[in-house]
Amino acid sequence: MHQSAQHQGERRAAIRATARRPFRARGGGHRADRTERPRLARRRGAAAAAALVAVGGLLATLSLAPLPGPSIALADAYATSLSPFHGDVQDVTVPADITPAGVSREGYASATGPDTLVASGTNYDWAKLVLVFGDWPVTDENVRFMVEWMREENGPDNWWNRNNPLNNGYGSGGGSGLGSYDTLVTAAEYAASNLQKRSFYVDIVAGLEAGTSADATARAVWASPWAESHYGYGSWWSTSPVPVVAAPASAWGR
Repeated sequence: MHQSAQHQGERRAAIRATARRPFRARGGGHRADRTERPRLARRRGAAAAAALVAVGGLLATLSLAPLPGPSIALADAYATSLSPFHGDVQDVTVPADITPAGVSREGYASATGPDTLVASGTNYDWAKLVLVFGDWPVTDENVRFMVEWMREENGPDNWWNRNNPLNNGYGSGGGSGLGSYDTLVTAAEYAASNLQKRSFYVDIVAGLEAGTSADATARAVWASPWAESHYGYGSWWSTSPVPVVAAPASAWGR
């Protein structure tokens, strides 16, 4: 009985020891008991919730934060490069051996119609009418030469005398230049034609074609046989301004 009771006590002790020994999982690890499992689950849930909150906060920060702008120094440099009036003036040095490109500047003269000139009817208009009939440029120098020439022949106050302002003998019926024309328009036509037809007037025509120097064309007249006196080779030729004087309408055939 004593041994039986002792054997039973040892058996109970072994059973209790086995009950307290933790269950060893395959691979040598320990399986958590029932009280430990809920605790681990709560820890994992809390960690996951914290991770979600952290990610959400990061995304919110990125969405609300403004994009970085350029620095003030960079903005000032950009504005300076765009504005030609900002900052100091820059000096540019051009090499001396650079040849400028050629530029074509063609001369021109406005076309003046005979009807407009006749309607105005002054000595300047008659001078322009001769240039139009001769197909010469109506430049200031050409007009100045013509009115000075007309003044030497008939004077400024009576420049339309006998409707022959230049005392032209060609077509006027007077070889000495004392003939007359029916109108000043006819006189302008014959004056242009006479200069173009005679070889000894080529220098006068050349000056009129150039239209750049009243003085040069006047010297061509002095050297020509237009006037026997040759205008004193310039000593009798005045270059003072010629007044504007209108001829009677009848002289124009109006």
